[in-house]
Amino acid sequence: MYKLSDFDKSSKHLYRLGKILSTIICIFILFLIIINVTLIIESYINPNELPSFLGIKSFVIVSESMEPTIMTNDLIFITNTSKEDLEIGDIISFKTGDYINTHRIVRIEEKNGEEVYITKGDNNNREDRGYVEFQDIEGKYLFRLPGFGKITEILKSKTTLIILLVFLVIISYYEVRISKRRLKRKEERFEFNKKLVEKIRNDDEDNKDVKK
Repeated sequence: MYKLSDFDKSSKHLYRLGKILSTIICIFILFLIIINVTLIIESYINPNELPSFLGIKSFVIVSESMEPTIMTNDLIFITNTSKEDLEIGDIISFKTGDYINTHRIVRIEEKNGEEVYITKGDNNNREDRGYVEFQDIEGKYLFRLPGFGKITEILKSKTTLIILLVFLVIISYYEVRISKRRLKRKEERFEFNKKLVEKIRNDDEDNKDVKK
């Protein structure tokens, strides 16, 4: 048979697990909101530049030029870099007109006293035309999330920001309600136990008086 204490322990474990899960979800949603707001603000301040978060930029690959290293619809992350950190074999993202390419450095040359970078896509047969100057480099490749391109486009939208805020409010509201219910139950149990103890004491006193 089960004891009442066993049910209490089980409910406490479930409550703690729910609390942990809801906290994790809230932190994750809050993190997404912070990123989303930062990217939106930066896109308004600098409309001609890629928005970044803590120096890290992300965007979706739409061509096959770097396959199989980087696939179409992969979400890639790049970080700010310096000339000293760039070497042959590095993958960089750079401006080409109104577009941003992500290709590998295959040679480093000198033009007019400045280093320039010759690039090539891993899946291309020829090197890119011309060369890349340092001021055109958006960043150095860090890592990728395979197939996350469509998801990130959704996350960057204002509609998604509103939905995330609504979810955060709902979760917080239910957390407050659950906490209030548990506090109320504790108070009711405390009052019940207090009355029970007083009743037992009174009964004991009555029994002593009868014996006398």
